[in-house]
Amino acid sequence: MAPSAPCTRAAAALRMQQIALDNQDHTIRLLRAQLATERRGLATTKKELKDTQVALEASHKVIARLTEIGLSMSKKIERMKVKKQKAKNLLIEALVDEKDSLLQTIHGLQEANNAPAPFDGDWEEDPEEEPEEEEIEDIPLGEGEIDDE
Repeated sequence: MAPSAPCTRAAAALRMQQIALDNQDHTIRLLRAQLATERRGLATTKKELKDTQVALEASHKVIARLTEIGLSMSKKIERMKVKKQKAKNLLIEALVDEKDSLLQTIHGLQEANNAPAPFDGDWEEDPEEEPEEEEIEDIPLGEGEIDDE
């Protein structure tokens, strides 16, 4: 049996190598499957990242536009405040002019009617008279009445 022993050993060695190759092939297939899964995950992540980037750029554009609108509105508000102040001053001036005109008209009418001018320095107010307090007469209490004082 001596000649068959080396054949058996060689066959066993070949069989062991075949098993090792099969194991390596199986490992390679598993690694390729994992690689494909990772690539799909990366592709999905890359697409999500791209979508996020597009949305972020759109948000930046909206923010920039809103900032422009806000600045424009601030300028308009400032201009409106200036216009309001000018209008207020013009209104005050018009009221003062109207008051002066009315006072002149009143003065002119008083002169035409020979009436004294009420706005002279000689004009005085009448002192107000304080009303005298009436004394309350004590009414005598009858029997059985209660004095609350």
